[in-house]
Amino acid sequence: MTDAHPILLPVLVLVIWSIIQMLWGLSARLPAIGAAKLGPTAGQRTSELAEKLPREVQWKFDNYNHLMEQPTLFYATVIALAVAGLDTGLNLYLAWLYTGLRVVHSIVQSTSNPVMLRFSIFSLGSVALAAMAVNGVMQML
Repeated sequence: MTDAHPILLPVLVLVIWSIIQMLWGLSARLPAIGAAKLGPTAGQRTSELAEKLPREVQWKFDNYNHLMEQPTLFYATVIALAVAGLDTGLNLYLAWLYTGLRVVHSIVQSTSNPVMLRFSIFSLGSVALAAMAVNGVMQML
């Protein structure tokens, strides 16, 4: 075991999950493109392609895009906490909670996509992220 900051592990897990989500999306999208007999110029923009494929296929890439949005704030927060030496205790638990909720959110959105359930999971993750940031600020003051 190295002297790595423990709070960086949930970051790496979320990065790996994001890659898995991308591969999941590709494994659904590529066969769907073939089945729809779409050529290489079909859907030069994601929104155009989404109109031509089943929505269940697009959900996986919608989620991948979501993993490129708010989690960037998570990554910045965790790095700031690690650099400040505030990477244990409550902050570590909140980082794992956030990561776990993002994975659950991905699975829900990619499989059945009930919007209110997805929003509830997203909201809980947002609260965990905000609590981590506020706790870090309070510890730094």
